[in-house]
Amino acid sequence: MNYGTVVPGRFLARPNRFIAHVELDGQTQICHVKNTGRCRELLVPGAQVYLEDFGPDTKRKTRYDLIAVEKGSLLINMDSQAPNKAVEEFLRAGGLWASPTLVRPETKWGNSRFDFYLEQGERKAFLEVKGVTLEQEGLALFPDAPTQRGVKHLEELTAAAAAGFEAYVLFLIQMKGVHTFRPNWDLHPQFGQALVQAAQAGVHVLAYDCRVTPSTMVLDAPVPVNLSL
Repeated sequence: MNYGTVVPGRFLARPNRFIAHVELDGQTQICHVKNTGRCRELLVPGAQVYLEDFGPDTKRKTRYDLIAVEKGSLLINMDSQAPNKAVEEFLRAGGLWASPTLVRPETKWGNSRFDFYLEQGERKAFLEVKGVTLEQEGLALFPDAPTQRGVKHLEELTAAAAAGFEAYVLFLIQMKGVHTFRPNWDLHPQFGQALVQAAQAGVHVLAYDCRVTPSTMVLDAPVPVNLSL
């Protein structure tokens, strides 16, 4: 997936979860943050960030979106809308199934709504995407804040698997440079337990990293998954 014009800036502050103050060409700009998570380990004063610039004539409330940040040697995309776009490109290109006959985003089943529904002949599957931006010494972790919604998604995937569908949860790690993915047991053990139970019930647990530049993010390679405590 690609952005339009992208410019570098220096992070100053985040007065609320939607807005960041960023220094750009010596001036403070108000930017929309495309991630409502905490991101405390990413958005630290002085961090190099990257902004999508919609130009001076935009009708938007803010001219800029904050989309990526440097953390040491890592460049991390932190746009929460980017994972689904990158995964859709991956699915349509045959990355999960060689020749899917149908890839449909945002599909309702019963009282659930899944990120993707896929078909290939007799095969039918639901897939949920979780973007991952939390990294600790090469370990990718999810979530970065407690998420009952995430637990509910895993329970819904488990129900779909019990009903005869193939079911997948794909953790999209929005960076390169990690060696393993694990659920964040310390922060939200209930999510870890739900993920283990889903895997035991037949839900496929996948993790992939991404090639990231300031203006692009492309799903790249599988990352080993470790579900143990």
